[in-house]
Amino acid sequence: MSEPVSVIGSPISPYVRKVLAVLELKGVAYRLDPIAPFVGNEAFTRLSPLRRIPVLIDGELVLNDSSVICQYLEERHPAPALYPADFADRARARWLEEYADTHLGDVLIWRLFFQLGAKRFLFREEADEAVVRKAREEEIPAALDYLEAQLPPSGFAFGELSIADITLASFFRTAAFVKYAIDAARWPRMAALVAAVMALPAMQKLSAIEDRIVRLPLAEQRPALAAMGVALTAATLGDAHPQRGFR
Repeated sequence: MSEPVSVIGSPISPYVRKVLAVLELKGVAYRLDPIAPFVGNEAFTRLSPLRRIPVLIDGELVLNDSSVICQYLEERHPAPALYPADFADRARARWLEEYADTHLGDVLIWRLFFQLGAKRFLFREEADEAVVRKAREEEIPAALDYLEAQLPPSGFAFGELSIADITLASFFRTAAFVKYAIDAARWPRMAALVAAVMALPAMQKLSAIEDRIVRLPLAEQRPALAAMGVALTAATLGDAHPQRGFR
C-alpha cells in the first residue's frame, strides 16, 4: 500500500479545498499540514517559491498550483473521472476552473475574504471598505452574471460532477465565511450548483473540518484537527511570523 500524499495548506483556502475534494472523491489517502501561506517558514518557501498553497507531495514529487495538482490526481487516479469525457466539455471545464482560480480568486478572495477576514485576523489591519464595496456591488455581480450564462438550467455544469463545479463551489464556500451568499432569486443556477456541490458527503466532511478551525488562532488549529481525527503531517511548515507572499 502506498504512503498517503501530503497536502500543505489551510482547508479554508478554496485552492486547498479543491484539491482535498478531489482526494476525498477519489478515495486517495492524504495527510494535511493546515497552514496559511502567510506563516510558511523557509522550508515552505523552498517547496513553494511563490509562497502559495496548496503544495502536494507524493513521494519525491512536489507539485504547486491547484489545477496542476488536480490534473495530476486525475491522471494517476482516473476513477471517478472529474473531467468531462468530451474534449470540448473538458476544455470548457478547465476554462471555468481557470476563471474561478484567477478572477474569482481576485474578487472573492483578495477583495472580500482577505479584506474582511485574513487581513484583520493575521495582520490586525482594517479592511479597505471601498475595495469591499466595489467587490460586492460591481465585481462579484458581474462575475455571477457571466457564470449564470454558462450553466444549464439545472444540475452540474456538464451533467456529471466535474472539476468546474468543485472549483466554483469552493470559492463561494470561502466567501461564505465573511457572510457572502449568492442571491438565488437573481442567480438561481449558480446558487443551485453551489448548494448541490456543498451537499456532497465529501464536501460536508471538509466543511466540518473548516468550521472547527475558521475562528481559532493559527496555533490552535492543528491540535483541534488532531482532536477530530484528521490525519496530519508529522511536522508543520507554518511556524514563521506572518508575512505577505507574492500575488
